[in-house]
Amino acid sequence: MSLLSQHFSFIYPWRTYQDRFLKEFDTHLEDDHLHVVAPPGSGKTVLGLEMVQRLNKKALILSPTLTIRNQWHERMQECFVKDTNCVETSFDIKNPETLTFSTYQSLYSFFKNDLEFSSEKLVTFFQKAGIGTLVLDEAHHLKNEWWKPLFSLKDLENCTLIALTATPPYDSEQSEIKKYFDLCGPIDMEIGVPELVREGNLCPHQDYIYFSEPEAEQIRYIITYRENLMAFVNDLKTNQEFIEFVQKHPFYAETEANLDEIYKNPECFSALLIYLNATGIEIPVTKTEFLGIEAKKVAFPSLTYSWVEALLNPFLIENREFYVEDEVVLLSIEKQLRKIGAFDLNRINLIGEQSLYRKLAQSPSKLKSIVEIVKMESENLKSGLRMVVLSDYIRKEFLEVQHTQSITEINKLGVVPIFQFVRNAIEKEADFPLKQEKLGVLTGSLIIIHNSVVDELSAIISVENFSQEILWETEFVIIKPNVAGSKEMVSAMTQLFETGSIEVLIGTKSLLGEGWDAPAINTLILASFVGSFVMSNQMRGRAIRVHPLQHDKVANIWHIACVDPTSETGGVDIALLLRRFEAFCGISLEGDPYIENGADRLKLMQETHHDVVALNSKMKQLAAARHLVSKRWENAIGDGDILVRELKLNYNKKQTHGMLKKLYFKDALTFVLFELTALFTITLPELFFKNFTALLSKGVLYFVYALVLGFAMILLPKTVKAVALYLKYGRRDKELLKIAQALKEAMVAHKLISETEHKVSLKVDEFEDGSLSCYLVGASAKEGILFVNYLQEVINSIENPRYIISQANWLRKKLGFSNYYSVPKVFGERKADAQVFFSIWLRYNGPAQLVFTRNLEGRKLLLKARFQSYQEEDQVTCKTALIWK
Repeated sequence: MSLLSQHFSFIYPWRTYQDRFLKEFDTHLEDDHLHVVAPPGSGKTVLGLEMVQRLNKKALILSPTLTIRNQWHERMQECFVKDTNCVETSFDIKNPETLTFSTYQSLYSFFKNDLEFSSEKLVTFFQKAGIGTLVLDEAHHLKNEWWKPLFSLKDLENCTLIALTATPPYDSEQSEIKKYFDLCGPIDMEIGVPELVREGNLCPHQDYIYFSEPEAEQIRYIITYRENLMAFVNDLKTNQEFIEFVQKHPFYAETEANLDEIYKNPECFSALLIYLNATGIEIPVTKTEFLGIEAKKVAFPSLTYSWVEALLNPFLIENREFYVEDEVVLLSIEKQLRKIGAFDLNRINLIGEQSLYRKLAQSPSKLKSIVEIVKMESENLKSGLRMVVLSDYIRKEFLEVQHTQSITEINKLGVVPIFQFVRNAIEKEADFPLKQEKLGVLTGSLIIIHNSVVDELSAIISVENFSQEILWETEFVIIKPNVAGSKEMVSAMTQLFETGSIEVLIGTKSLLGEGWDAPAINTLILASFVGSFVMSNQMRGRAIRVHPLQHDKVANIWHIACVDPTSETGGVDIALLLRRFEAFCGISLEGDPYIENGADRLKLMQETHHDVVALNSKMKQLAAARHLVSKRWENAIGDGDILVRELKLNYNKKQTHGMLKKLYFKDALTFVLFELTALFTITLPELFFKNFTALLSKGVLYFVYALVLGFAMILLPKTVKAVALYLKYGRRDKELLKIAQALKEAMVAHKLISETEHKVSLKVDEFEDGSLSCYLVGASAKEGILFVNYLQEVINSIENPRYIISQANWLRKKLGFSNYYSVPKVFGERKADAQVFFSIWLRYNGPAQLVFTRNLEGRKLLLKARFQSYQEEDQVTCKTALIWK
């Protein structure tokens, strides 16, 4: 029976990337999941409808909002059907038809009120309705209770799940990320921004960051917080009552009798030992032997804030009921934590990112940053400027800033504070390039325009549909639409903006951040600090759409960040902003053009965050050259063909002395030979000529002895370090290649990679800073994504896999070196699969041992592996990245 094929067909030509996905449709369908990631403006809705048509089964299509739900129906009518009555549709989830359009909230309400939270009733209802396709649009950051009915629907017989999103929830907690991928399945394809720019569906664009420094009061708050935190940890190390409490903990007092529990909670046991070691107590060898460590002297990690959290969480939160007898001790510590603001919502947070983030994210200094950006962009584009500033809150309490008040009394970020700061700058600075009448505000409950623009608004909306109220002692008026006017007001204000009557429009992300369309936008300021970077990506999508009337459009997207001057890395506001950059691809800022996701393309880590003036000057200079952005996109796209998922490895060292860094990144022995060559070709002749007189007076033998002794003192420590590093790690690029080769072959054997049509190859790239990247060439999008995810599992620090590989040849064993690797979960579920993976591993990586970690001996080695990762100064960090190749 054909439900859709006869009357339901896409009436336009497919874009290249859409056609590529559809050609591999049957392959993606093998696991009954279709998971597509595509940026705003890529046409993922029509792609979703085409998948529904090809599956040819009744479909339930769920969206996060009514607006997006309606867009699905509109796209169906515009792009697929000539006669709207030829396909039966429904917006009522209780009365499903061939295509049912609804929301997650409606599904949950039906599940709660009509089906009494019964998963069985839910499945039975939709089974009887004949639903065979489930479409989930942006199924993340949902309310916790909404997840249950969605997972229940996966039990529908012969049901295929289609998941579409612009941004997977990578910024969420690990539990949220896991939940999302458990529901939607692995990603089948990522449609990249470069393809959309190449095909003219998105305009060239660039992201910039404008930095500010907190006010003096905020700096004092941050310094005080950090001082209190240090004092707390120092007091904890000398708290005799707490030390005695920890010493009588069963894990420490009766270690051998509690091995099963210790091996289930290795982090807790490690935290106990690290804390007691920090207090000056010598840890008996018998304790560390249970970690599998045979050395008499163990190099314990320092007691960082993370370890203090791991130590205190079980006592104060997770298992507090077990320590009633010691409540006095624990209550005292809790009070200290609450006093300094490190105990909140049943969570110990010594790093203080939430508290500090709120201070920095809402810093009034950001208001000055916005004024500077408006001024600069207005000077550059003049009447061609079409800027939107998006913020989280309106802040109506700052509407009436009277002349007797200082603008500096505004101490929060929001729509009205931004408006007031920009308006004030225009009034006070005679040469400010933006005119007052070009400034406007548009939110769901507040609309402000200059009084000279009212006539233009009246030409679009009847004056009977809105009233005016003068804004306190200004030339601006507040527009108050009635019911009829409210329906037209957003469209009317958009028209004023598109035609240039308003050049800078300030609004809320809730109204303008998603679904609002104004192709004329060429500059966007994201003054938002609430919400996920999924929303950031949606907001960026407003600016990077093409403008049919301006073919050479280039968009500037400004992010604002407040630098923490007390932090070496710039602080939590910077950290969160850099994390959000992972959500979107863009062109590199300088140097050879390349396209990649993340903030690495801005090369901010090469700068000092503390030199805010220099950074901002550089950003403004680059932002002024919009024509170069187009050329950079054109050059970068021309050199590539497809967006590739790769794994990037960085080797972080606390010491970054040039020679040690090189030893770690490259073949260590090569650099020793290099240094020897330098000594004998440069240093030795120089010493000879400088000490020629001493040579004649004391004799050649004396001079030779002195040289040998000096060289030994210089070279011996470096040579020992070099050889030790080489024996332990080998060459990083070669080690990575061997691991990747083993994984790729195991995936082929497991039918996770197909080589029937063409050979799939591996590529490892090495960069100037010593970092490496690894990816597949010739693989499908899904194969490339799975490969990178599994490779990350292998290389990441050991957590709790079912199988681990202990890698050490004879010489490394004698020297006490062992490297530990996780067997990816996909190969670790069954012993036979783990052994196949291991047999391939041996061929590429040499002698090793496969260890099952769910027995006593295995857990002992697992604990040793985890503790070793805590000890290592040289940490390997890896992350997945998207790059245009």
